[in-house]
Amino acid sequence: MPFGPIAILVHNLCGHHGWVFFLSLLGITPLAERLGYATEQLAFFTGATGYGMIHVVQQSLLGSILSNMLLVLGCAFFSGGIIFYKKEQVFNKVAAVVNSGLLLMAVMGLLFPAVLHYTHTEVHFGKSELALSRFSSCIMLVAYASYLVFHLKSHKNLYDPVNEFCLGTEEGSDDEEIPEISQWEGIIWLAILTAWISFLSEYLVGAIQVTSLEWKMPVAFISVILLPIVGNAAEHASAIMFAMKDKLDLSLGVAIGSSTQISMFGIPFCVVVGWIMGRPMDLNFQLLEMATLFITVLVVAFMLQEGTSNYFKGLMLILCYLIVAASFFVHVDPSAVGELLVDQIIQ
Repeated sequence: MPFGPIAILVHNLCGHHGWVFFLSLLGITPLAERLGYATEQLAFFTGATGYGMIHVVQQSLLGSILSNMLLVLGCAFFSGGIIFYKKEQVFNKVAAVVNSGLLLMAVMGLLFPAVLHYTHTEVHFGKSELALSRFSSCIMLVAYASYLVFHLKSHKNLYDPVNEFCLGTEEGSDDEEIPEISQWEGIIWLAILTAWISFLSEYLVGAIQVTSLEWKMPVAFISVILLPIVGNAAEHASAIMFAMKDKLDLSLGVAIGSSTQISMFGIPFCVVVGWIMGRPMDLNFQLLEMATLFITVLVVAFMLQEGTSNYFKGLMLILCYLIVAASFFVHVDPSAVGELLVDQIIQ
């Protein structure tokens, strides 16, 4: 927690961007965990389900999806597989298939604007891509709303854990959770943590480009790999803990559920908000990003189709994430280079 104020002091005293970025990253890590805790506590009362650098925003959202689907889910499968070495863990296959379908739909929504852009087949160059992105975002939001109705109302019985009979015998035991703080305490802490994270994020994002040069590390690697790992720290720990307790449906809910929420709600919502604010955020995530997301969804869908997991599947997902990380480490984002040159000219 002290690293956040230290980052601000370093910024004001010496302005060393690399240290400001690093300290801000450390300061945000525990805040992400506490934000998850406050949200979890509010869920007892509200229900369980809810700087201008546009490409950095896109890459961070994409990185969260990749981190959840490969690293978080892979570590959960691997940890659960090691603990339950002599058996295959099982999970709700129907829920996994539905989420895989939604993720493939998200790939469709993100792929077509990129194809339009790179094939130069737009009716109005620069405008058709943005218009398609906004239209597709609205459709994706409608699809996500329909999914919530399907999940929470009409077919909620399909999402019961496969080992529900085991959970039923534990009613009234220590696994039965009660809220630890009141609803208003949860709202107040959520507001404070969100404000502090937003304040630190200004320093973090403002130091990204210079830090990229000082550390000889591509902006894409920082945005897609480093930032999401920090943001997903709480989810990562939760997914592993649930898998080690043989509650794999909860692990999938954390990893795949978060990826579905980001791809079908978070990204389209950002496009719509940008539309309202007059910012041209679209669904064009560049070729490497789109190829990575497409292959990732296919690999994870293939891993989930049997409704079972083991340590080898987890190891494969972790190794896939290492390949993704290495790809972005040697990737130079042309848009980031252009933005840096413009900043240097202005200065």
